[in-house]
Amino acid sequence: MSDADDRSPNPIDLHVGARIRTRRKILGVSQEKLAEALGLTFQQVQKYERGANRVSASKLYEIAAALQTQIAYFFEGLADPALGRSDVSETGAEQFVHDFLMTPEGLELAGLFPKVRRGVVRRRILDLVRSMAEDDA
Repeated sequence: MSDADDRSPNPIDLHVGARIRTRRKILGVSQEKLAEALGLTFQQVQKYERGANRVSASKLYEIAAALQTQIAYFFEGLADPALGRSDVSETGAEQFVHDFLMTPEGLELAGLFPKVRRGVVRRRILDLVRSMAEDDA
């Protein structure tokens, strides 16, 4: 099988798409609203966020404006190509955090958890989630 047959998204496209989704969710913007602001369909936004379609430079500029951030935001966490590193894979911890924040519940939980001021309550919540995860395993 040739490289042209490999349909898995490029790791950079996956990263940029994940950053688009994260920023959109942080702002509470739906895929439909972002698509409307960009003159796209929400399916196109979905494809960008999944890394299935590559975002052009001009479209990334428009996305940055719509999501009120700098273009560099979408590349944060990638290896610096000026340093000669081509490895763009995430570490285990980065992938873990990324996967957590990509779920609707994870993003909401991440926003609410710090608001639980009592340490003993936070630990109980963690114990509950651990117990539930062990039951599912």
